[in-house]
Amino acid sequence: MKYILVTGGVISGIGKGIIASSVGTILKSCGLHVTAIKIDPYINIDAGTFSPYEHGEVFVLDDGGEVDLDLGNYERFLDIRLTRDNNLTTGKIYQSVINKERRGDYLGKTVQVVPHITDAIQEWVVKQATVPVDDDDVIPQVCVIELGGTVGDIESMPFVEAFRQFQFKVKRENFCNIHVSLIPQPSATGEQKTKPTQNSVRELRGLGLSPDLIMCRCSTALENSVKEKISMFCHVEPEQVICVHDVSSIYKVPLLLEQQGVVGYLSRRLNMPIETRPRKMLTKWKEMSDRSDRLLEQCSVALVGKYTKFSDSYASVIKALEHSALAISHKLEVKYIDSASLEPSTLKEEPVKYHEAWQKLCSADGILVPGGFGVRGTEGKIRAINWARKQKKPFLGVCLGMQLAVCEFARNTLGWADANSTEFDPESKHPVVIDMPEHNPGQMGGTMRLGKRRTIFKTNNSVLRKLYEDAEYVDERHRHRFEVNPELKSHFEEKGFRFVGQDVEGERMEVIELDDHPYFVGVQYHPEFTSRPIKPSPPYLGLLLAAAGKLQSYLQKGCRLSPRDTYSDRSGGSTPEFEISELKFPSTSNE
Repeated sequence: MKYILVTGGVISGIGKGIIASSVGTILKSCGLHVTAIKIDPYINIDAGTFSPYEHGEVFVLDDGGEVDLDLGNYERFLDIRLTRDNNLTTGKIYQSVINKERRGDYLGKTVQVVPHITDAIQEWVVKQATVPVDDDDVIPQVCVIELGGTVGDIESMPFVEAFRQFQFKVKRENFCNIHVSLIPQPSATGEQKTKPTQNSVRELRGLGLSPDLIMCRCSTALENSVKEKISMFCHVEPEQVICVHDVSSIYKVPLLLEQQGVVGYLSRRLNMPIETRPRKMLTKWKEMSDRSDRLLEQCSVALVGKYTKFSDSYASVIKALEHSALAISHKLEVKYIDSASLEPSTLKEEPVKYHEAWQKLCSADGILVPGGFGVRGTEGKIRAINWARKQKKPFLGVCLGMQLAVCEFARNTLGWADANSTEFDPESKHPVVIDMPEHNPGQMGGTMRLGKRRTIFKTNNSVLRKLYEDAEYVDERHRHRFEVNPELKSHFEEKGFRFVGQDVEGERMEVIELDDHPYFVGVQYHPEFTSRPIKPSPPYLGLLLAAAGKLQSYLQKGCRLSPRDTYSDRSGGSTPEFEISELKFPSTSNE
């Protein structure tokens, strides 16, 4: 097993996650099996109880693990399926050590950070690195480990110490360290400054880790003189200084690393038998990134949510929209709308904000209402859904978005004025959305319906079923505490509001569709978590196709894109599957 540790310096949020994913991608394209672990030094057990403004969205895995959004990047880039133990936090480590101490595993010893906490970290990494993450159940050969935060933080010290010891345990030829650092360029002089990187590497060295590659994040390409300066003061060869400048699409990052010889260096440094054949997978990435630069037609989607000030709050949703837009050769414009701005109270207090929000909504080609928690902004979302339904604008509601579509229809078509979710109005006479029987209100963490669940299509003429290539069922990831009230189902279906997908028992409503509408779909699950760059999520693809006016022709062609919309301009077939089949990407529905 080869271990690649990715650390960060100078500032957090520098792009370690994308770089770790990209390193994994170029190694996977060489035929190696790659897994990834994300270490977060915070004391929370998992990311499930965070506000999206803290660390961005909460990503959900097949096994129901609520984890850091970087694991979403690993899954999308490497096309793998991770588990909750691939996200390691200080809380998890301390909890496991304290449990052992209570059981008496330490035989009366004093339990300390060194060696007990550091040993627990190393054992966790070694154990998790061997868990298969590909569909073929092969044990991985390379494990990319990303250490969150910044080198020098108090909270990450036990992890740095653990890896200092770890490098000697697994031997030098099986462990290397990539350090990601910032090269600022003050606008006053326009000169690239190396001092922050020098200080960061010095601090890392002082803690006992020597970087093998220094990846420099900068706004423009690194000048040669700067590269040589970093090489001289940071005690590395010039070839070990890699420039990762800002690029128009994150899909270019693996290509950027490949061009600078990262694969060659890692194969020599870690003694890996890498094939030198032309790498088909990277060819796909090149086509994707070239294509994203060539797009001319534009398509706009209004994202109506409550965390719109911070785009990472909806990271997977944005990625799923991008994957779908790329698949139909359209440039995506996301219009972020704070749902509270659409409410009448804003009209009184801030009329300009109110009218701007409605102007954005009315000018969008499609409307997306993503998941969320809490009552703030829900009335604004309901107003947006009402507008989409009446104006026949393509609409996709995800999780809470679907539940609010049910509330909107109940209020405005069935005439139940007080229809609501018991989450927002426990006293409602028409509780169209109710909390699930197994939900435990006493404890917040990990008590939702989480992870991969099966949804069975109940009808053959569903638009979404056709988009899923006429699958009988799909396996998608869930994260919710409330569900549509199954007792009121018949009232909706009489009026053409159909529950076309339900769970295996037929008790939970999973997919809604509205008759006589170009695309009005709601899903209780989160399809964005399984969207991939080369295999976009069907509900999002449907939204983009409908917004671009291409949905009907796509369905008439048997869910095939026209030749110019395929991933390879040289493709003889008229479908992306022609090329995708060679890559053996798993189907989202796991038929």
